[in-house]
Formats: sequence, structure tokens, C-alpha cells
Amino acid sequence: MRLIGLAVLAAVITLAPFAGEAQQVKVYRVGVLLQGSPPAPGSQPGILVRALRDLGYIEGRNIVVDRRWAEGKNERYASLATELVALKPDVIVADTTPAVIAAKRATATIPIVMVAPGDPVGSGLVESLARPGGNVTGVTSLQTELLVKGVELLHAVVPKAKRVAVLMTDNPAHPSQLKTIQDSARGFGLTVLPTMVRSSEDFEEAFRSMAKQKAGALIVLGGPPFTSAAQRGKIVELAAKTKLPATYRTRNWVDEGGLLSYGSSLSKRWSLAATYVDKILKGAKPADLPVQQPTEFELVINMKTAKALGLTIPQSVLLRADQIIE
Repeated sequence: MRLIGLAVLAAVITLAPFAGEAQQVKVYRVGVLLQGSPPAPGSQPGILVRALRDLGYIEGRNIVVDRRWAEGKNERYASLATELVALKPDVIVADTTPAVIAAKRATATIPIVMVAPGDPVGSGLVESLARPGGNVTGVTSLQTELLVKGVELLHAVVPKAKRVAVLMTDNPAHPSQLKTIQDSARGFGLTVLPTMVRSSEDFEEAFRSMAKQKAGALIVLGGPPFTSAAQRGKIVELAAKTKLPATYRTRNWVDEGGLLSYGSSLSKRWSLAATYVDKILKGAKPADLPVQQPTEFELVINMKTAKALGLTIPQSVLLRADQIIE
């Protein structure tokens, strides 16, 4: 009996440190502010959670992830950001320019990691890419610079088009992006037709306006109300109906029937955002973490859509494509 008692005592002493460690596990809280609606597990927030898991953060064990969805409505960001701040997260991840602006207005102290703003300096989110200052850092999509390449590709694919429509919203990043398009289009002798929409109810009228103005091609900018698959599908459908060759910023548009896209990979940007979260949770300050720019870009072309539009994609463009959808 004495031996059994000693054995039990030894086991308790041996296990005691592990019990203490279990009690001392730090649970972090991450708020995520998103432009769309709750999607499938394989979507962008799902990529963030998987990337965090690879870094040792397991949801439900040592990290809590609070998601808030704007459902394509910019006016919802302010209240959603306030909700997240009230939860006292260790860091907030925000995807688009309006989301980051709302988060920044809601808190000057909680670190914010951005995922997709096209011009974070021009939008006033950071002081510079190398030295962000303040409480915001993360990843930029470099959308403004990529638009120059988008104009070039569109002109190569539709050389006869002289009037190019730009489908835009009240996203604060869009005015600078429009100016970039206008400056680039001028070099090709193109006239730019800005077309504003504020909700999905405006889509059909916008395309009627493009037709009246005799647009020969279309550039679709990003952000609400172009976020859900249904909204993207409607725009792709209207572009096909009006025979407008269009370029988009991400490949999911092309997967859904759009003509072509050129931009950085969304999944890679979300994975990069996870590395910023990791650094911040380990003590790094956003002001000291340079904003990362994408280094890999992809050109995706939907040949079925090209044929339906009666287009022959130049060989020079096909050779540059990362993927061709037949």
C-alpha cells in the first residue's frame, strides 16, 4: 500500500508542471472585418484560419476568431468595426480599403492588418509602405499600379475599342484608380467612361448607360457591391449580354465566366496577412512592420467567353497567361 501511495505521489509530481502549463495557455482574440457575406470554408477567411493554424494558432484552443460581414454595404463597416473593438481583440484583420478605414477610425491602439487595399498611402491608411506608422500594416494589392497593365491587356485583346467604361463605386480607393486608368488610356488614344454604381440594383442601368455611350470594353474595379458570387455573376451576365469584353482584378470572375483577370493572388495575400498577425501577437508593433507588396501576379483568360464575344486573343497575350480556361 505504501508503494502504491508513493507511486501516486510521484505521478502527481510528474504531471503537475504539465497541468500548470495547460492552465497558462494564452488565448488570443482576432477580429476579422470582411466585405462580403458568410462564405464556404474554402474562402478567404478560411485561408486565414488555415494559415494561422500552420503557425500554431488553433481556433477554439489558443485563438478566438470573431468575423463580421458587411454583406457588400460600405455603410455597415463603421458599426461592425465598433463591435469588433468592443470585444477587445489583440489584432483586427480587415480586407478592403473601406474596411481598414472603418477599423482605423474605431481604434488608434489595436493593431490592424490589412489584406487588399490598392493604395494604402494615398488612402491615408499608412504614412509609407516602408514605415507605416500608427497601428496599421499588412499587405497591399497594388491595384492602382496593376490597372496600368490591365489597360494594356484590354487594348491588346480589343484593339478596335476606342471607348472604355469603368465600373466603379463610392469606394474611397476608386478615384485614384480611375485617374490611373485615365492616364494610361490616354497613351492608347482611349476615352474613359466612368460608370458609378452604389448597389446591385444599379447594375442594369449602368450597362444600359455603357451601351448608350458606345463603350467597346469594360474595366471592373473591386469592392462592394461586387463581392458575392451572385453579384459577380450578374455583372458577368450583363457584360456577355451587351457584348462587352471586360477585365477584372481577380480570377474568381474569370472562373465565373468573365473574359480575363490580372492581379495578385487573393489566397496568397490572406496567407501573408496571417504572418503579420503572428508577428504582432508575438510582440511586434505595426508601425515597425513594412507593408508587403505582392511579387507574383497571374493572368487568367476564359477562352469560351472570348469565342462567345467573337474575339481572337493574340498569341502574345496567350503566351503570358498563367491559366487558360477552355
